[in-house]
Amino acid sequence: MADVLLTVGTRKGLFIGRRRGGTWELEGPHFNAQAVYSIAIDTRNSAPRLLVGGDSAHWGPSVFHSDDLGATWIEPTKAAVKFPQDTGASLERVWQLHPSAAEPDVVYAGTEPAALYRSDDRGESFELVRPLWEHPTRSRWEPGGGGEALHTILTDARDPAAVTVAVSTAGVFRTLDGGASWTPSNSGVSAVFLPDPNPEFGQCVHKVARDAVDPDRLYLQNHWGVFRSDDAGENWTDIGQGLPSDFGFAVAAHPHRADTAYVFPINADADRVPAGRRCRVYRTADAGKSWEPLSAGLPDGDHYGTVLRDALRTDDADPAGIYFGNRNGELYASADDGDSWQQLASHLPDVLCVRAAVID
Repeated sequence: MADVLLTVGTRKGLFIGRRRGGTWELEGPHFNAQAVYSIAIDTRNSAPRLLVGGDSAHWGPSVFHSDDLGATWIEPTKAAVKFPQDTGASLERVWQLHPSAAEPDVVYAGTEPAALYRSDDRGESFELVRPLWEHPTRSRWEPGGGGEALHTILTDARDPAAVTVAVSTAGVFRTLDGGASWTPSNSGVSAVFLPDPNPEFGQCVHKVARDAVDPDRLYLQNHWGVFRSDDAGENWTDIGQGLPSDFGFAVAAHPHRADTAYVFPINADADRVPAGRRCRVYRTADAGKSWEPLSAGLPDGDHYGTVLRDALRTDDADPAGIYFGNRNGELYASADDGDSWQQLASHLPDVLCVRAAVID
């Protein structure tokens, strides 16, 4: 069984888990009392780098990095992510940190207010991607319930100029020219809360994931609706039939198997508990034509732990590890593609995000 590093961002710090020989150890918190909304495990170089977006109620948000698996942390002397003065904006939160799949030293950051930043030095300094910040639709973007967040960044290993992002509540935007221009890409994604349920933009997209085998296939969890695209986001098809609810926050794709993705259904936007009050991950192995509940080892009775958009993730092992944490402070792991689960922790602070990777 591969050695795995598991990072867990919570409302009150970062916890780090290691699996060695099938046994888990969890330690922390790092960044005590800071809310950790974003984590990246960058394994593109011989020494993995951890990146953390922390948010101190006293000092504000910052991006930290570690090159020794969390033993020590470095915070840049100058703010890594900062809005230029002429924008009139100030950073509230770093929602996403994403090592590029196409460029070895490039890391992207997504923020609140919703903006995209690019780093060419593995996340030590970032520059605002102005064409998206200055997009002509921007004045009509509205914040979601959790704020105006750019929370999803997808890069394409085939083409460094192709980047897809998702914003709550502006929807999906794509660039094919390295960020010089951006196009809304929401055709088929509903916005049931708007007078026009099929707008060009304005959808409350919660998360997007890319298929492991077909990079043009994307899975999207919406504020009501689960969707699939087979053309890199240009068009979307509803695949929510068969789920107990198509409301939810999280979606993750299997790291190796085609057509395989995971969601955690929530009862409703006005009743944010697990669908049917049952702690269940749902898996599709046929790109959304059907869904199966995964429950072996998960709680059987009434359950109220909501899983947030970045709190359901996979590692890169085979069979894959699947992980999720919830707002009850519970942390669960599967080492067999989701077929069975074990609880790794309870009574943590609210789990905001998780990331995991195989570490040699």
